[in-house]
Amino acid sequence: MVQHKLYAYAGRILWIDLTSKSYSTTDTPSDLVKNYIGARGFGTKILWDQLRPGTDPLGPDNKIVFSVGPLAATGIQSASRFFVTFKSPLTGGYFRSVGGGQFGAEMKLAGYDAIVIGGRAEKPTYLWIHDDVVEFKDASHVWGAMTTHASEHLIEETDCNAKLVVIGPAGERLVNYASIQTNDNRSAARGGGGAVMGSKNLKAVVIKGSKKPEVFDREELNRLIKEQLDVYMKNPAFEGFRQLGTNGIIYLFYTLGHFPTYNFRQAELENVDVFRPENLLPYVVKRGGCYACAMGCWQFFRAVKGPFAGIIWDKPEYETQCTLGSLIGITQREAIMYANMLCDLYGLDTISTGVTIAFAYELYEKGILTRREVDGLDLRWGDPEPVIELIRKIALREGVGNVLAEGVKRAAEIIGRGAERYAMHVKGLELAAYDPRAAKAHGLNLATSNIGASHMYGWSAPEIIGFPEKVDPLTAEGKGALCKRLQDEMALYEAAGICQFPMSSGMVPLDLLSKMLYAATGVEEFKKLEYLIALGERIVNLERAFNVREGFSRKDDVLPERFLREPYPRAPARGQVFELDKLLDEYYAARGWDLKTGVPTRNKLEELGLKDVANELERLGKHIT
Repeated sequence: MVQHKLYAYAGRILWIDLTSKSYSTTDTPSDLVKNYIGARGFGTKILWDQLRPGTDPLGPDNKIVFSVGPLAATGIQSASRFFVTFKSPLTGGYFRSVGGGQFGAEMKLAGYDAIVIGGRAEKPTYLWIHDDVVEFKDASHVWGAMTTHASEHLIEETDCNAKLVVIGPAGERLVNYASIQTNDNRSAARGGGGAVMGSKNLKAVVIKGSKKPEVFDREELNRLIKEQLDVYMKNPAFEGFRQLGTNGIIYLFYTLGHFPTYNFRQAELENVDVFRPENLLPYVVKRGGCYACAMGCWQFFRAVKGPFAGIIWDKPEYETQCTLGSLIGITQREAIMYANMLCDLYGLDTISTGVTIAFAYELYEKGILTRREVDGLDLRWGDPEPVIELIRKIALREGVGNVLAEGVKRAAEIIGRGAERYAMHVKGLELAAYDPRAAKAHGLNLATSNIGASHMYGWSAPEIIGFPEKVDPLTAEGKGALCKRLQDEMALYEAAGICQFPMSSGMVPLDLLSKMLYAATGVEEFKKLEYLIALGERIVNLERAFNVREGFSRKDDVLPERFLREPYPRAPARGQVFELDKLLDEYYAARGWDLKTGVPTRNKLEELGLKDVANELERLGKHIT
């Protein structure tokens, strides 16, 4: 294929081998652009091409791919997210994690659409990338340091205006859900990307750029940016995000049957009123936002009373208020704030950390774990003190923390004695702060997501907020097709690098996205909405094929027994269970996948331009119908 000029893209992919301390660049292929757009699409395709089946997630042959979309650093709002793609040590399958802040834009300004890192450094190392120069620097002096301390040192050593991603002690100790943090308090937290970096002796990637991307039609793009901002200002969700971010929805979602309690048992939460918006607003002391995003949904809270008084930190988001709060029966906001800060400092995913601790609390209550087995801690629902100690133990793999650092799936296997029943995960990824029984398409997304129980893989706005159409969350009919549509749309927007908050709230309509992509890149195909939707579907199917290659099938699209057998105990979903088999059949039918195995059919793969993928799966003996 003839390589045409790429507008909006940096035009290069950086390949790094930590073992040999070498690097090279290649031109960003035009067919990769046309078929996958960028960001999540690039990461998925590169990982499929680069990894052999059975690659050890914590071995040197695993790759970690940082990628951005074509709209990054162009002025388009909320479009400079960075994506991290890797084989997950937590799930053993495909994974993509997403981060905000400034790092994605800086990577684009340095001249790279993707950075692909493989191998393993001989000693602790960080990468210092400034435009065309790549340096392998000694990180021994910051190995073991908290994320903030390491960031401060590395910025001081390189450039005060540089941006970076960094791991903490949890990543160094290969905690399976260690996060990747940025130096502006954002994170790509889920799936264990921090452990993958730690396994490579890679402490950080520091980057500084000076190259502005050239767009296809700057005048038209500027007009579309104004149109986008007008859509933002008129959307009722806009001011809510500016005021409290996702904290503004906590109490509402609790009344809708989400914001789970007591390890997803969903008993009424005493003192839940503390999470009403009017009771959280007084904690806000300053605000901020990601690169080129008018929403500015960052808020920093100050703890005002108790032993943590005076601490100022990036607020716990909706998910964290649940997983380090209500999921353990905790409503002490200052304690949740402190636990959130500790996770950021150690480099831990707050969702997986909280779900794992809630799992331990329930095992303790049931007598499956004794006080001796939890290092003398008294794990009583609602008591935050053991949570603080367990975070430290998990991050440093001390005592019971060494088991819990594996994640609930493997921890349950190690503990035995029926512990599996209380492990809330899908494919090894701990469940997010939603209840599948209270929103069936959303629950189906959690069950079928290629990365495990991620709420943001196919967030069901029609069921949860009634957008763009109101859908009854408790009915099963039609939810397979709805789930498919939502997952495909999410994949498309993430290929463009768009943040999910404005996307899910209707602030970036599909026709506007199409116009922005064309004005930025000049790629004719991006003007066609049906082409873009099919592109999202292609990404989801390629991710699925990656997992099929690793041995995943219908047996892995399953929810914990609690949701299948235990009726939901409180309004508005009282009496509901999740009808897994019925919903899976409808979903596979909508996707054109084999009903028995959940494997994409040859016809579907070829329809999406993935004939080579079908051939490889067949060559490997996978069941392709």
